[in-house]
Amino acid sequence: MPPDHSFAPTQLAARAAYLLRGNDLGTMTTAAPLLYPHMWSWDAAFVAIGLAPLSVERAVVELDTLLSAQWTNGMIPHIVFANGVDGYFPGPARWATSALAAHAPRNRHTSGITQPPVHAIAVQRILDHARTRGRSTRAVAEAFLDRRWSDLVQWHRWLAEARDPKGHGRVTLYHGWESGMDNSPRWDSAYANVIPGNVPEYQREDNTIVTDATQRPSDLEYDRYLWLLEEMKSARYDDELLPKVMSFAVEDVFVSAILAVACDVLAEIGEDYGRPRADVRDLYAWGQRFREGVIDTTDERSGAARDFDVRTGKWVATETVAQFAPLLCGGLPHDKERSLVKLLEGPRFCAHPDLKYACIPSTSPVSREFRPREYWRGPVWPVVTWLFSWCFARRGWAERARLLRQEGLRQASDGTFAEYYEPFTGEPLGSMQQSWTAAAVLDWLG
Repeated sequence: MPPDHSFAPTQLAARAAYLLRGNDLGTMTTAAPLLYPHMWSWDAAFVAIGLAPLSVERAVVELDTLLSAQWTNGMIPHIVFANGVDGYFPGPARWATSALAAHAPRNRHTSGITQPPVHAIAVQRILDHARTRGRSTRAVAEAFLDRRWSDLVQWHRWLAEARDPKGHGRVTLYHGWESGMDNSPRWDSAYANVIPGNVPEYQREDNTIVTDATQRPSDLEYDRYLWLLEEMKSARYDDELLPKVMSFAVEDVFVSAILAVACDVLAEIGEDYGRPRADVRDLYAWGQRFREGVIDTTDERSGAARDFDVRTGKWVATETVAQFAPLLCGGLPHDKERSLVKLLEGPRFCAHPDLKYACIPSTSPVSREFRPREYWRGPVWPVVTWLFSWCFARRGWAERARLLRQEGLRQASDGTFAEYYEPFTGEPLGSMQQSWTAAAVLDWLG
């Protein structure tokens, strides 16, 4: 047998804490020091979750920094750029949001798109940790809630109104990057209909850091990504114009399920901390609407969820982690839910005989689109394992949550804190020293 290079839990926790300290720029944590030297929206939420057991005060600073870059329409942008830091493309100059977008902040450089709304979960984890500390720490957490409550409600309102104007209960994305799952097979058909026009010249930075081309999106994919950015700029990032000009528009079932959960979580926080009743009512109503929107997409037999391509008017069914969206937010009839759990825990996903760890691969190993090393087309992402584990625990599925946590920790015990892992060999891939991977580990060990 090969030697076991894994770290014991206390060593692993110490390494994870050390990594977060090393990636700390003072008021924001870089997503990863080389490949992602800025703050990403959903990364920041996970980072705050990992910081909370170490320092509630520092976790609060992380979310405060992110929310200080919120647009006046309520959108939380997917990147907040660190001042004076280069090395990532597309950078602030390519987005040009402060020059073009009426709602963009004037004092921060940001991107012009958004990312999954996991932030309410981070707020709940911070409040949970604060309750176990002294009075001054509780005061810090509660002052944060006082300061940011209306910003968090406005964020959910923007998603519910600007990104679901017809009330389908599903969030419309205008770029695959908004899903967080940039090159997932989920977007293949929608991207095939994006015909890049004249894309201004560019130099990628990602493939100088991760030099193995099999791990990253191709140049043709990048042309399409950047063409969509040009389309957004032509509309000056205006919520009302985007539906008219964008050649990519997809209702994302996974982001919608996360929003359903996040609305419920924020509503519960609102009840516990005496926030305005009207806000709590709105949040519960949005939670219900998006839960129903997710359930409306599901396959009659298997319960698997689908995305909807607004441009072609077609459902998009793929064998990816997104089909399990209803397991995050609940709402499926019992028999359908049982079928979907069976699919998740069966040989097409977690019980595939060749998997090194029983975690959820981003794309099913039996799918034609499966690529074991390529970003969202096969590798296992620790944050996805964390999200399912947390949602399962919330839903009372203690044993399922424990198993995912156990397998996630076994995978991460090599101490590389990689962005994602090869599902069959467990090889760490993508960017190393990834903050949100360390954060997931800290929460699991906390």
